[in-house]
Amino acid sequence: MNEKLSAIPTNIITGFLGVGKTTAINTLLASKPPGETWAVLVNEFGQVGIDQEMMPDQDGLHIKELAGGCMCCALGPSLTITLAMLIKRAKPDRLIIEPTGIGHPEGIIDTLQGISFKEVLDLRATICLLDPRLLDQQDVVGNETFQDQINLADVVLINKCDLADVDQINFAEGRLTKMFPPKQHVGRTTKGVIAPALLDLVRDGQLSSQFPQAHDADKHHNHGHNHPHSHDHQHDHDHSHSHDTHPVQPEPGKPIRKTGNGSGLYSCGWIFHRDDCFDYWELEKILNGLEGINRIKGVFRIGSAWVFFNRVQDEHDFAKMAYRRDSRIEIISPRELDWQQIENDMMACQTDA
Repeated sequence: MNEKLSAIPTNIITGFLGVGKTTAINTLLASKPPGETWAVLVNEFGQVGIDQEMMPDQDGLHIKELAGGCMCCALGPSLTITLAMLIKRAKPDRLIIEPTGIGHPEGIIDTLQGISFKEVLDLRATICLLDPRLLDQQDVVGNETFQDQINLADVVLINKCDLADVDQINFAEGRLTKMFPPKQHVGRTTKGVIAPALLDLVRDGQLSSQFPQAHDADKHHNHGHNHPHSHDHQHDHDHSHSHDTHPVQPEPGKPIRKTGNGSGLYSCGWIFHRDDCFDYWELEKILNGLEGINRIKGVFRIGSAWVFFNRVQDEHDFAKMAYRRDSRIEIISPRELDWQQIENDMMACQTDA
C-alpha cells in the first residue's frame, strides 16, 4: 500500500477508437498482485459511460470515469481535480489512465508531469495499442491525433494480430521500428495482452508531439439534449455524481438520451431502465444495419441474461456478462444520425422479460 502517496507508478494506455484498450486493461487488472491497490482513470468520448462498466468491481481496485469528452482538452479542468480525488481516496500502488480513442496524449502527459503531480506520480511507459489494419485507412493515417498517439508512446504493441494479414503486421512493425527517437519496445499481441513488465519501462524523455495543437479547434463538446437528461462527467463504482445532485433516471420504456460532438465525430448514448428487456437478434440487426459507424458499444438485458455488444466499424461481436445495473448503448459516427429513429427502432425490439 502506498501510504505516502508518492512516486505512484503511472501508465497511460492509448490507442485509436476500437483498438482494444479496455480489453487490455482488464487483462492487466487480472494480473494485479494480491495485496496491491490499483486505480484506473477512464475517459470516454461518448456520453453515457460503458468502458467502466466492463471493468471488474473488486477489492483493491478503484475505477473513476470522465465521460463526455477528451480529458486532454474538453475535460482538462476536471482532470487535475478528479485525479487528485482518486489518488487521495484509493492511495494506489499503481495508476493506469485510459484516454478516449480520439484523445491527444500530450496534455495528459503534461498534467501528470506538472507541478500538481510531479512529486506524487512516477510516469512510466506510455503504451499505445495499434490495429495494423488502420494503416490501410488514409482518413485514420492522416489523423493528427492518431499520429501523435504513436509519436508519444514509449511502447507500441501491434494488437489484433489474429485478425490482421501478415503483410499488414509486417508493414506496421517495419514503420514502427524505424521511428526516431526509437521506441523502447515494439511488439505483437492479440486480445490486448500487455506483459506486465512493460509497465515499468522508464520514459527516456526524448519523445515529442508532432501535432501538439491537434485538439485546439475542439476544446469543447456541444451537447444536444432531446430527452430528459443528466449530464454527468464523472461516476465510479459507488455511482456518486458530482454535477447533478438529483440526476434524472430512465423510466421503463423511456430511456435517457445524451448527444455530443467534437473532433469531427458525433456521439449519442442511451440509458434504459433496468426493466427494459430486448430481443437481442432483432437489436443486432438494427445496430449492424447502421452504415459508416466508427464504434458502437452497448450492454443489454435479454431476458434473464445480459449481453455486451461491441462493433468497430463493420466488425462486431457479443458476449454474456455479469453486469446487471441497466441497459445502455453508445454510438460514435462521423456524421450526425437520426437518433430519434434509431431510438424508435431499438424500442421496437423490446420484449417481455
